[in-house]
Amino acid sequence: MIAEAWIKLEEDVAMRVTNPGVSPLEDMRQRSGLEFLRDIAAGLLPFPPIGKTLNFFLVEADEGRVVFQGTPTFDFYNPIGTVHGGWACTLLDSCMSCAVQTTLKSGFAYTTGELKVNLVRRLTDKTGPVRAEGKVIHPGRQLATAEGRIFGPDGKLYAHGTTTCVIFELPKA
Repeated sequence: MIAEAWIKLEEDVAMRVTNPGVSPLEDMRQRSGLEFLRDIAAGLLPFPPIGKTLNFFLVEADEGRVVFQGTPTFDFYNPIGTVHGGWACTLLDSCMSCAVQTTLKSGFAYTTGELKVNLVRRLTDKTGPVRAEGKVIHPGRQLATAEGRIFGPDGKLYAHGTTTCVIFELPKA
């Protein structure tokens, strides 16, 4: 079953991630965006701390497309008894902007310039693992756009969104 496979993957990643960190700029300068993300997924570069904090991780990275997986927990609840929308926003921001990153040549980076999210179904600590798939719509030289969606193992849609990323050259060493 899909849900059990997603839970097993999460357990495997949790065992590998013992020392999250941030890669030096030189690691980004030496790799294309796709190579950089694949090296994170393979454990060759540090696992970003936000993934540990918010319980999500990169699953797949291909040209113009990435998939993250995360499990909402009680730690992310808001006062009304559901997972805060900011958790879904952060997961969508990650998958959409990293989809843009897969299109970048070495020496370039991005930052989110605009983010639009639609929360269509509540997330709770009973939801279980969800996946966020980001796909590039337009890979421009200065601005790029992407779309994303969060869905469960049963295919139910929880949230969707779009982003505009600003692309820039990394500073020289």
